Amino acid sequence: MSSWTVAIDVAAADTGPMFLRIARAVSEDIRRGRLRAGDALPGSRTLATSLGVHRNTVLAAYRELAAEGWIATAEAHGTFVSPQIPDVSPRRFSSQAAIAREISPRVGFDLGPQRIAPLPAPLPMAAPSSLDGPMSLGGGIPDVRLVPSAELARAMRRVLARRAVEVLSYGDPAGPASLRSALASMVAATRGVAARPENVLVTRGSQMGIDLAARALVSPGDVVAVEALGYRPAWEALRAAGAKLVSLPVDAQGIDTAALAQLCTEQRVRGVYVTPHHQFPTTVTLAPARRLRLLEVAREHRLFVLEDDYDHEFHYEGRPVLPLASADVHGVVVYLGTLSKVLAPGMRIGFVVAPEPLTTRLAAIRRVVDRQGDHLLENAVADLLEEGEIQRHIRRAKRVYAERRERLASLLEARFSSVLSFRLPSGGTAIWTRVASDVSVDAWASKAEELGLVIQPARQFAFDGKTRPYLRLGFAQHEEREVREAIRRLELALAAARSASARSTAGSARASRALRSSP
Repeated sequence: MSSWTVAIDVAAADTGPMFLRIARAVSEDIRRGRLRAGDALPGSRTLATSLGVHRNTVLAAYRELAAEGWIATAEAHGTFVSPQIPDVSPRRFSSQAAIAREISPRVGFDLGPQRIAPLPAPLPMAAPSSLDGPMSLGGGIPDVRLVPSAELARAMRRVLARRAVEVLSYGDPAGPASLRSALASMVAATRGVAARPENVLVTRGSQMGIDLAARALVSPGDVVAVEALGYRPAWEALRAAGAKLVSLPVDAQGIDTAALAQLCTEQRVRGVYVTPHHQFPTTVTLAPARRLRLLEVAREHRLFVLEDDYDHEFHYEGRPVLPLASADVHGVVVYLGTLSKVLAPGMRIGFVVAPEPLTTRLAAIRRVVDRQGDHLLENAVADLLEEGEIQRHIRRAKRVYAERRERLASLLEARFSSVLSFRLPSGGTAIWTRVASDVSVDAWASKAEELGLVIQPARQFAFDGKTRPYLRLGFAQHEEREVREAIRRLELALAAARSASARSTAGSARASRALRSSP
């Protein structure tokens, strides 16, 4: 062992806590060969004195170096540079191996057929600080500025303080018991669904619930009925599981259950996906007689019914209609709910309520897909549900959205009475409007996008992809000044679409006249 005192320069590593600066200085000296394998390092007291720091700081630095493999301690003998110094530079596979400068633009194996069709990009959120950026009148977008974020942050801190090890470790793929219990109580009290915690599976949004149900219930080639105007991500999840989808008509009373009954006599139908409370996208409520008939057909033909109740809380006139699951005595309904519309889409909390044998199977599938959800967030939300904070937030948001529904309806009637016709929806977060026959709804949407405004023409929701003269216009996400700016852009887009249509018509007429007059 050398009798020299090893000098360590921490000035080169002049940022961060002192113990890390000492550790970086020592490891850098080992990298460049100044300290070699087996060299003795100063004792902690000696080094602390020479550097003018507390001994505990040096001990912390040595622990960091030991954890990284740079040094080793021999009891009663001291601290030494490790004989097995970590390999600090990556090596090529061989001397001839090339180093890729970027990821290959091509895949070097067979991808196979694409089973999921590309979906539209997420709708932009409202910009609260500026009216110059992109805006959206798309439906289904809550105003995340209303979320009780301070209360949520406090709940997360409480959970971390009391149960850090539990919520930061692996947990139940079905979700924390506290949240499943709170959700079971919620759906029992507000939706008439007599659920127990064992009937509830917590998911990352309702979309995961749809996907898990499709994986559990659908085999390749199974026929699943869906609404002819509906929610495309759900269709793609069912298709990815191998389902053959058949669309059924939707009218002012919701999905056509007579058509479903007829389909069941013609083919072996495995299940049906529906949005009965506020039909997506038309917002109509499934008529009572059809609700009963749907359950009867499901019982008779042993269908599963995927009931997507994506915005149950936001019903403004009278009491919300109870879900199909509340009247299901035969165990055919798989009920899908979400807190994404109640709170925020980015929080990704949804749930499935179903007979226990199915939730057990869904949890097993979820374990290999996603392992578990965000148990810290989910336990915090459970606390807020138990304290009544989320219930208070729902009441506040419902009042705000009801006012915004009235405001958008008034603006549409004032500015577009000759172009748009609609019935004020009793619930939901969007207005389904019929567009006059002399206006191209797709051209209008295209011109609006050029002006930084996203609107949703019916073609986006059509199973057959064909144009229909309807627009879905959302009202929940915008304050008054924002919705007025959105309406201004919508007016400019309509004028631009009509002008382009007039030019096209005039050009066609000139071409026709020229053709007739040619020799």
